[in-house]
This record gives sequence, C-alpha cells and structure tokens, in this order.
Amino acid sequence: MQFLMAPGLRSRRKPTTEPPEPPAGGPRSGGESGPSPHRSAFRPDIEGLRAVAVLAVLAFHAGIPFTAGGFVGVDVFFVISGYLITGLLVREAITTGRIGLGDFFSRRARRLLPSAAVVLGAVAVAGAWLTVPLSRTDLEYDVVAAALSVANWRFIAQQTDYLAAGHDQSPLLHFWSLAVEEQFYLVWAPLLAVTALCVARAARRGRAVRSVVALLTALLTLGSFALSLRWTDHSASLAYLGSPSRVWQFGIGALLALLPWHLMRGPRVLRLLCGWAGAAAIVWCVVSYDASTPYPGYAALLPTLATAAVILAAIPGRGERYVEGTYGVGRLLAGRAPRAIGRLSYNLYLWHWPVIVLAEARFGTLDWPVKAALTLAAVLPALATMRWVERPLRRSRTVSEHPRRGLSVGVSSIVFPVVLALLVGTTALNLLGPATPVDPQGLPPGAASGPHLLARTPGMPLPDGPVVPGPAQARADFPPDGPCEVAPSETRSPDCLFGAVDSPDRIVLLGDSHAGQWFSPMLALASQRGWALQELVKQGCPLPELAVDNPQLGRGYRECDTWRADSLERLRQQPKPRLIVIASLNRYTADVELLGEAWRRTLEPLRALGAPIVYIEDTPVPGIDIPACVSGNQDSLAACAFSREDARHPDPLARLIASGALPGVSSVSVNEVLCPGTGPTCPAVLDRILLYRDDAHLTNAAAVVLTPRLERLLASSGALPATTAAGTPRADGWTRLLRDDFDGPAGSPPSATHWIHDIGTCYPGCPAPRWGTGEIETMTDSTDNVRLDGKGALEIVPTRKDGTWNSGRIETRRADFAPPPGGVLRIEASIALPDVTGTKAAGYWPAFWALGEGLRDGYTGWPGVGELDVMESVNGRDTVFGTLHCGVLDGGPCLEPVGLTSGPQPCSGCRTAFHTYAVEVDRTPGAEEVRWYLDGRVYHRVTADRMDPATWKRTVDHGWFLILNVAVGGNLPLADGATAGPATEPGHPMRVDHVTVSTREGPDR
Repeated sequence: MQFLMAPGLRSRRKPTTEPPEPPAGGPRSGGESGPSPHRSAFRPDIEGLRAVAVLAVLAFHAGIPFTAGGFVGVDVFFVISGYLITGLLVREAITTGRIGLGDFFSRRARRLLPSAAVVLGAVAVAGAWLTVPLSRTDLEYDVVAAALSVANWRFIAQQTDYLAAGHDQSPLLHFWSLAVEEQFYLVWAPLLAVTALCVARAARRGRAVRSVVALLTALLTLGSFALSLRWTDHSASLAYLGSPSRVWQFGIGALLALLPWHLMRGPRVLRLLCGWAGAAAIVWCVVSYDASTPYPGYAALLPTLATAAVILAAIPGRGERYVEGTYGVGRLLAGRAPRAIGRLSYNLYLWHWPVIVLAEARFGTLDWPVKAALTLAAVLPALATMRWVERPLRRSRTVSEHPRRGLSVGVSSIVFPVVLALLVGTTALNLLGPATPVDPQGLPPGAASGPHLLARTPGMPLPDGPVVPGPAQARADFPPDGPCEVAPSETRSPDCLFGAVDSPDRIVLLGDSHAGQWFSPMLALASQRGWALQELVKQGCPLPELAVDNPQLGRGYRECDTWRADSLERLRQQPKPRLIVIASLNRYTADVELLGEAWRRTLEPLRALGAPIVYIEDTPVPGIDIPACVSGNQDSLAACAFSREDARHPDPLARLIASGALPGVSSVSVNEVLCPGTGPTCPAVLDRILLYRDDAHLTNAAAVVLTPRLERLLASSGALPATTAAGTPRADGWTRLLRDDFDGPAGSPPSATHWIHDIGTCYPGCPAPRWGTGEIETMTDSTDNVRLDGKGALEIVPTRKDGTWNSGRIETRRADFAPPPGGVLRIEASIALPDVTGTKAAGYWPAFWALGEGLRDGYTGWPGVGELDVMESVNGRDTVFGTLHCGVLDGGPCLEPVGLTSGPQPCSGCRTAFHTYAVEVDRTPGAEEVRWYLDGRVYHRVTADRMDPATWKRTVDHGWFLILNVAVGGNLPLADGATAGPATEPGHPMRVDHVTVSTREGPDR
C-alpha cells in the first residue's frame, strides 16, 4: 500500500508524568466510587512503551531490514493516548463532578503545539531552499494543513486521487497521526464533559461516570472497528489515515482506563505472561507485517490488543500500588534508556521524517544506512526542541497559571507556521506563473508528420517563450472527461458519450488512464466526422486480463475484473462501433509472456465485434515528477530528461500485432516524436510543450497537439476514412493541408482540432480596439453565434439582445499554411452569404480572410505582414470582393487603408446558394502573384511587380491563418453608405459548407 511506505505513526511524550491535582478540599482517595482508573500514579513502563513504538516507526521510515511492519507503532500510540487521556478526564469528572475543558486544552496546547510549530516553521523555511517551486507550493499547503490539524484529510484526498499520482513524498506526511489524535481530543474531551455534567448528581458518581462512559466507549469502539473493516476493503488510504476508522484504537485504550481491572484478583504469573506476550506480539508485527498487509482492518487488532496487554499487565490490583515486577516486561520498559527515548519520542518523531525527506529532495534517493544515520542525527534538533521549547512552556508558572495563556500559546503556535507557509508559498507561486487552466484552443498547431511536435514553416525557428502548460498548470491538465475515468472502487462506467451523441457511428476509447489521456484527440476526430465518442476508462485497471493489486484499495483489484467484463459485454450488446481505440499502461507485470497472453484473452471478444481495433502504444513513463522538475529547471530543461531505457519497456502487444497474430488489430505509436532520436534520454519538454502532468501521464495539452499526427496515423492504418487524411498528394498534384466539411450534430461548435474562437472586441492586449475596423459587435464562442447546422455546414450568426450585438469569429488553429518554395498555396471555402437585403442588412459584414502568422502572437505589424481578403461583402449587396493588404498604414504600394482590391464583383446568387471563393499565393519563380477566384473564375490578380521585392517577400513569404466571421457595422459598411441601426435585422447566418487549404509543389520539385 503506497501510503504505508510513508510515515504511519504519531508518537507522544508522556502526558501523565505528573498526576493532575484536584482542587483544594476535593476527594483524593479511590474507593469504588472514587477516582480509580487507574489511580494517577506515574507509569514509567508506559513511557518506555513509547520508546518501543517510536523506534519501530523510525526503523520503518529509515528502511532498516526486517522492520517493514514498523508502522504498527501508530497503533501503540493511539492505545496509549486513549488510556491516559480517558483516565485523566474520568478522574477529574469523578473528583470534581465536571471536566475543565479550558484547563485540558490549555495543557494539550502548551505541551504539543509549540514543538510542532518549530518543526513546521523549519520545514517551511527549509523547503524554500531544498525543494523546487512546484514541490514548495505543495509543501506549504501541507504546512497549513498540519498546523490546522487536518493533515490526515489532505493526505487522504491526495492518496485516493489516482490522477494526482507521481508526486514526491511530503516531509509532513507523518503529521497525519498528530491530526488524528488532536481530532480525538477535540471530540472526546467535550463528550466526556457533557457526560460528567449529566451524572454529576448521581449518588455513586464514580460508578455512574465509569458505567456511562464505558458503555459509550464500547459502542463507539465497535462502530469504528466495523467502519475500519469496511474502509480497508474499499479505500485503504481512507481507512489508514481517517480518524473515524482509528477511533476504535483509542477506544481500546479508553476501556482499559474505564473497566474495573483494579478490582480483579488473579495470579501474578498471568500478568507476567500477559505483558510479555503483548510485547512479543508487537515485535512480531514489526518484523512480519509489510506493505502488502491489508491495514488497518483485522491486521490492526494484534498490535492494538498487544499494547493493551502490556498496559494491563501493570495495572495495580485491589489495595495495590504500582510496583514494577521483578520479571515483568514493565521492568524492562521502565529502564533509564527506554524512558529517556520515551521522553524524547514526541520531538524525535516530529523531526526525523522531514530530515529524511528533505535530504532526499536535495540529493536523490538514499540507501537505508544513510537514512538511518539521518534519523540518528534528528536526535539533535529533537533534544534542542525539548530542552528550549517544550519543557520551558510546560513548566512555566506564568503560562500555566491561567488556561487562556496556554490557549494563547497554542493559537500562536498555529498562526506562526500558517503565516510563514503563506509567505513562502506565495513567493513560489509567483515564480511558477499562472495556474489557470490551459485553453486547448490557444495551443499552437501540432505537426501531422516529421520530427517536430509542432507544425513549423520550413526554415523558421520556434519562437521563444515559456513552456505550455506551465508546471502549475500541468499538474491539473487532465482530459476534460469529467467522471468518465472511473475510480478504483467503481465496477461500471457511466454512459459516457461525447460529440455527436445521436450519431449511429462512434469511436470507442477503452482502457486505463493511459487510454484516458487520448480523450481530447479522439473526441476531436470523432466530432470532425459527425461521430460520437464513447469512453470506457478505469483508473489503474489493466485492459489485458491480468489479476493485479490496487494501491488505493490496498488489496486485489476485483473491481477491475468486474469492470473489464462489463465493458466487453456492453460493447457486445451495442451496435458495432466504427473504431475501437485501446491503450493501457505497459507495466502491470514484468512477465512479457504473461502480458501477451493476457492481451490475447481480452482481444478475443473485441475482435469478434468485427470493428477495426487500433492499439496506441504506451507512451514513455518518466518515473519522476516532471512538472516539479521543470518548475526548478526552467532555464535548463534538459536537466529533466529521463532514461529512454527505463521509460520505454518492451511492448508485447505491438510485437504480436506486427507479427500478424491478431488480424483486425493494428497499432500506431507517437513515441518517435515524444522520445526522438536514439540517445540515452527522452525529453520532458518538446517545442515548448510540457509533455507530462506527473510521472507517467501526458498533459492534455500534449495530447491535443498530437491530434493531427494521430489523425494521419489512424488514416494511414485504414481505421479512419481516407478522405480526411491530410498531407498526401492527390493525382492532380495538390496536397491537402486542411479540409473541414463541418459535419456534426446541429447546435454543436466547430471542431476544436481545427478552429479557435476570437472573443470580445479585440485581440489580447487590445492593440486595435473594435478589431481595428470600428465594428460594434462583441465576438463570443456561444453556439448562439457559431454552430454547426447538422446538415454539413457552419453557421455564423449575428444576434442582438437589449440593443447589444454579438457575433462569431473563428480562426484556424494552425498558422503555418504557406506555399512550398516555388510552389502554390490555395485557400478555398464554399459560402452562402446572409440572406438579407436592404435596410434589414445595414451593417452586415461577412468575411473569409487570412492574416500573416506574425500577427498570431503579437497582434501588431499590420498591414506589413500581409492580409488576404478572400471574400467580403457588406450591407447585403449582391456583390463580393477580394483584397490584398500590405506595406505601410497610409498609402504605400497597397494604397492603404483601402488595399489592392478587386472592387465589387456581381454575384446575384451568393445569398441564396453556396459559391466557391478561393485565393492562390503563387511563388513560381518569375511569375509570382496572388489570384482571386469566384466559382473557378479568376477575377483579380496582384503581381509581385506591384511593389518592391522586400515588401513582396514580407507580404507573402510566411505562413497564414484563416478567419471566418460576420462583423456588424464598422468602417467598410459605413463607406458603402450604411451602418447597423434599429432596422437592421439580426439572426441571418453566413453559412460555410467547407474550408480547404492545399499546396502544390513548384515545377522544379
């Protein structure tokens, strides 16, 4: 169990070395109704028992051989705390008839919280030096949670969140047990105080208090133990770290203090055997238990009852006082050395784990002898804290005189580390940059082929800039599939349909979280074709038929087997899908033959469906927390590269597919671009894209930019319709770079693979308000303004509400559409203009155009970088025109701001039917020009000789991105004699049947 390999214990120094003093005049003796359980005499054997517990945990954390079960020390401490605290409170209730909660919490605060505050403060400061920024922010959150005594619930949330896997161990993970105990104090003391008040006037108060509290304790103990068993079977981290599932261990200790053991008589030899048997059982657990032990559950009974046996063995009988037996285990535990360690146990426990973890954060994984030495070194700060913090505050008459002073010390001990953590954490967040979610529409276009991750214009270097997503963003950059990646405890996936959910055609995405990381590309490819995407994905569940254990459940993963069988049966009963895409982590077993046979068993019913099956080979597994590494090495990203050999294991399924042993199953791989070349390492960042969100999974951003490559691979395998494949020359010599037929369900947005939305009234930074043209609309990404019509066309619709105009404007995600050297670029669309005329059309301004890629990032440099207006029309005229903008803002070779325009071209049917508009950028040597077409007829040309060579080159020698929009109002409609007014009628769409971008090589190629 993963969390058992981290600190699992909370140690305590003795809380009852001095017995509580009853108020003056109060009874001091212990008849049957007096303050028995079990007298307030100091128990040196319990102080020594703390030493046993803390040494077990320290050995476990140091990784000393044969101490893998040392985590049972936490059970020992919980029983001790339940016994001592309950005895203290019940004695006070019997003696005084009430429990002074102010005094109780004041004592707890001044004894426990200052030492913890010192450690938390030291960790917060040391983390700023020893950890990278992203780990530092996690650590400061841990400091706050630990200071507020809710660390266990923070770690429960992290341990049960499979998608948050891959983070480094927290230096404060051991504070979970402090939180559990402090939560016990916060509930138990008030509960006993209320009980004491209810029976304060009973004739035999001692017996009444003990009886009522014992009954209450027994019920809580049984309920908590039942809950522990249930949680151990369903959520091991919740069972291990949760306070409700640990109450029963405090309850066992409480029952020791409440039941009348002191009235029992019996041979001393039974006590002798009881004590030694308990001690031997604790040692046996330390040696025999390990990470595979289902815990706590039934396994926790043994160390818990063993601790109770040791404590019970030395409880004085009737008329006896506490005396160490000559041969009892208590005599050994009461020795000077165990007691000295027991007194130090609390501070030693606080210090040892941060020392180990922060050292490993600085120097890497350490062997057990080094960790043992570091644990020994932690004695020094532990002694210093006990000598100069704990003891002075415990013994200070000034502090102990009034409860509020002790409480003030406690509050200060909470506030100090919280404030310090917030200061350090805020500094780290400033270094990390924004943590806002990544906008997939703002990502640069991915390359469909070639050695680069991103599409690039030949010869143009990648622009500088920060990595995307940033390290903080990467941590949360999950696929946007909601609850469809089902948790370990679930046995059935919900009906997870996306895209064109009513379509009879669908892609099925099937597997574990390594299949789930391909959700966004698969959704884009399905939506582009008007298909649905069905996701059947379960966390940590191998798709090959393997029996595995689950670390979150802490046992055999039965839910995985049930889910796998259910998913295969659902697919058998449903209509045959168009495509099944499978993927899975390739590391559930090191036995290659076993894994291959497990794949065969799973694929047999899948192949029987008759649908094409494509296996996406498992992506590299870095094995290190990539976002954390990048956060500390943003100027030297190569430092986060990881071993190729360790990251890419042999893939038996890919080999089976390649051998032809599985007809109907093909495989594709993107690993050649994720881990390019043949060197010893794989990169963490490619083309400024941060590839991994943890130690094993791709960021959603990386998956999105891999979409064009996956589309090409799937098309070339025959799994997707070949008509959508890009990058392959056709018989006429044209190579299609983009084709969008706008297929999809009515009311859905255009494909996020191809298009991004422009929002608002200007580009980021607003270099040109109102889009630089005086338009009056606000652009939105609402499907009220930009949507598919369900019949194979895109609609861009201007709307008006309360006098405010909204409309839509979309750009191609790619900005690298460029003619090849000496060749031709063709941009084409089939468009039906808004069917509105006259005064109702005043201010309408539909357009299809392209801008030079230099404007994509800086939004400045117009018009020199070039603009191609493929089609514009204003005010509902039966005319269209094309224009080239270039040169300088006023005048120049392009006669700006008008541009080199064709002027209005008649087109009487352009509002009622689709017509094809195109522009070609021809770079043929000696005949360079730009040509405009309407339904295949050239109606406008601009040749290179219209301007000087430098201006021409700057205008056409680069990539372009395409824009479709319907503006409202602005300079051009106004120049035509009309603008939007009360009579202008909203709701008339510009419809686009398709958009195509193609290139043709020059005659010399």
